[in-house]
Amino acid sequence: MRGRVLSIALLITGLMGSKSVADQRPNILFAIADDWGRHASAYTKIDGKGTVNDVLQTPNFDALANSGVLFRNAFVNAPSCTPCRSSLLSGQHFWRTGRAAILQGAVWDQSILTWPLLLKESGYHIGFTFKVWSPGEPRDAPYGGSAHAYRQAGGSFNSFSQTATKLVRGGKSVEEAKQMLLREVSGNFQAFLAGNPKDSPFAYWFGPTNVHRKWIQGSGSELWNIDPDDLQGKMPPFLPDVPEVRQDLADYFGEIQAFDMALGLLVDELKRAGVFEDTIIVVSGDHGAPGFPHGKCNLYDFGTRVPLVFAGPGITGGRVVDDFVTLPDLAPTFLEAGQVAVPGEMTAQSLWPVLQSGREGLVDENRTQVFIGRERHVARARAGHLPYPQRAIRTDDYLFVINFRPDRYPLGDHYRLDTEDPPTMEEMTNNTFCTLPDEDAGATKAWLVAHREDPRWSSLFNHAYGKRPREELFDLKKDPHQMRNVAADPSYQEVAAELRQRLFDELIHTGDPRLANDGEFFETPPMAGPLQ
Repeated sequence: MRGRVLSIALLITGLMGSKSVADQRPNILFAIADDWGRHASAYTKIDGKGTVNDVLQTPNFDALANSGVLFRNAFVNAPSCTPCRSSLLSGQHFWRTGRAAILQGAVWDQSILTWPLLLKESGYHIGFTFKVWSPGEPRDAPYGGSAHAYRQAGGSFNSFSQTATKLVRGGKSVEEAKQMLLREVSGNFQAFLAGNPKDSPFAYWFGPTNVHRKWIQGSGSELWNIDPDDLQGKMPPFLPDVPEVRQDLADYFGEIQAFDMALGLLVDELKRAGVFEDTIIVVSGDHGAPGFPHGKCNLYDFGTRVPLVFAGPGITGGRVVDDFVTLPDLAPTFLEAGQVAVPGEMTAQSLWPVLQSGREGLVDENRTQVFIGRERHVARARAGHLPYPQRAIRTDDYLFVINFRPDRYPLGDHYRLDTEDPPTMEEMTNNTFCTLPDEDAGATKAWLVAHREDPRWSSLFNHAYGKRPREELFDLKKDPHQMRNVAADPSYQEVAAELRQRLFDELIHTGDPRLANDGEFFETPPMAGPLQ
């Protein structure tokens, strides 16, 4: 490992000759959007037309993809905000991070090493704007807490559509409203750059939450001219192809376009400061869409597959690669870029061999699978606050999922649905906890729940919210949207056995507590039960 770190350092040194010997390490700009799944116009170019991505325009992400490395197969380790970020920051599977492996009730173990604080100890100027690690205590602990926060210019960008819509209805033009919010992005980044008096290398984390619900209904059309009707006939089979759902998805895409515009401003600030050529830029999301079937809190691709691009010094750009990558891989990658030894406890692998290569397609023949899972997301009011434990292996051909507690509902209990006081459409649109609490509130969730007894949609409701068998297996060549479970099909038993073995080998090798004593660690307080 030491020799490999040195080789990376020498490569970067050669590409950054304008810096002094003391400052040869690259800067790092990491932009991550909350709840942003694999949706960008760059993916339309490589996947082909005919999908929902057709309506998106992300020119700034696309520009980085053109000059850098675009990853076709990037996945999260957990499709839930806090555990995903725990794994990303620590470079370990989320199940190795103790109480940080859950969302509500998460507590950070200060003994776990993280790449931002290791870079800081090595001389990097670090800082962040908006969300890094939350909810959880202490807030943003893996990044050093509020001491490294920069939001002096404001935080209204996090409620982009809400604020912009209010400004427009108050008399501002759409463009004026956007620029007022985008000035916050520039101002916060400028403050961070100005706070680096020693001219040391820097690592900046930009983590807005605008792509997270809730956004204003109709904002995709009003602010971004995204026509929901352009999605008709292109919706994946797990989403009802009806006006209400198409509008909801268009509004979600509008928030993605807002994030992309902010990304462009960050790049402009790097150029204005004269450090663009010295900065590695990495852009991704922390899991899939909130409040949609198959999305956030699901191990299906719509919940776990994310955009990922790398651009900057030391990276052989202009390529699309097929290697399977998980977001924890960013930790050793960033550390090697900063010439910092990678801790032995990190289970992730550096991406530098892929980033340096001039090849497209599959670069590293060992990168043919990723491992995914989840435990507790939010408290379950009617089920003893228990988790829904899952682990999965995703390859190019298959997705294999273990549901360790198939007696539980995967997205929370169906309380109030069959009572004399069922939740209203307004409640289900705005209140996550009124029912099915492991799927965020929103218009799509509300519509599908409201139509659950309609014969046209009942099977889709049961597919999304009904109980699932212990094992799920999906043949991705025949079933790319993961709608038909073939785990019990006799013709797939050999495949299931192989994937099951590979999955459990990884869980055992990395010490997953879910396998010990029938999951006792995750099934007992404080990991389960009422919040403490």
